[in-house]
Amino acid sequence: MTRRMPKALYERELMALQAKLVDMQAWVQQSGARVVVIFEGRDAAGKGSTIKRVTEYLNPRVTRIVALPTPSTRDKTRWYFQRYVPHLPAAGEIVLFDRSWYNRAGVERVMGYCTNEEYQRFLRQAPIFERMMVDDGIILLKYWFSVSDVVQEERFRSRLEDPMRRWKFSGTDLSSITKWEEYSRAKDTMMLHTDIAEAPWYEVESDDKRASRINMIAHLLTKVPWEKVEPEPIEIPPRPAAGGYERPPRAWTNSVPDYAGELMKRHAADG
Repeated sequence: MTRRMPKALYERELMALQAKLVDMQAWVQQSGARVVVIFEGRDAAGKGSTIKRVTEYLNPRVTRIVALPTPSTRDKTRWYFQRYVPHLPAAGEIVLFDRSWYNRAGVERVMGYCTNEEYQRFLRQAPIFERMMVDDGIILLKYWFSVSDVVQEERFRSRLEDPMRRWKFSGTDLSSITKWEEYSRAKDTMMLHTDIAEAPWYEVESDDKRASRINMIAHLLTKVPWEKVEPEPIEIPPRPAAGGYERPPRAWTNSVPDYAGELMKRHAADG
């Protein structure tokens, strides 16, 4: 049984790391850096929840998440990487890919959604594509979230029993169990061809979600060469004297019912 990171320690460290992420984002904006972070791994490995913690306090205009849907018929006729290129960052931006072009090396390969020729072409072109990105100045980080078969199944069952998270479960997820070894072989082959010096893969052990989030964020902060940027001072101006404005009667507008007020009354009545 894997020992879980204590909740209090996790929350304290997470808050400290998230504060540093805010500082890192300020540096990215000021320096004009371009950052791409790829989140890959097995289903239920904790990619989405980690992305949520990374972006929790960041400016969505600066740091955005890209999670592309199933490719359209038109997408399938284009160069494979073409649908990802428009989402790459401009100066001062951070892009987090919740799954990426590596779909072809994983799900598409195992489930037969691409031909062997398309798969082999991907393995040849992906390193070239990434070297071009890095050569152009993009900071590219690739994380693989690794989860054991036992923990993955536990998380699947937990999703099925939770109506708030059941939407996360799809039919394709079942293949993660029935095709476990096929996915393992596909991941090994992917790593063999795309773990390049210019853009190496970093594995995140994620049976303990708390520890995996802390480990991933702490590592990210060491791989982006950021430094503390002192914010420009902001002064709130004094409010000018009233100039005779009168708000129209509330009856003229449609107001949201005071559900919270009714809820508090019932709560008080119940003691």
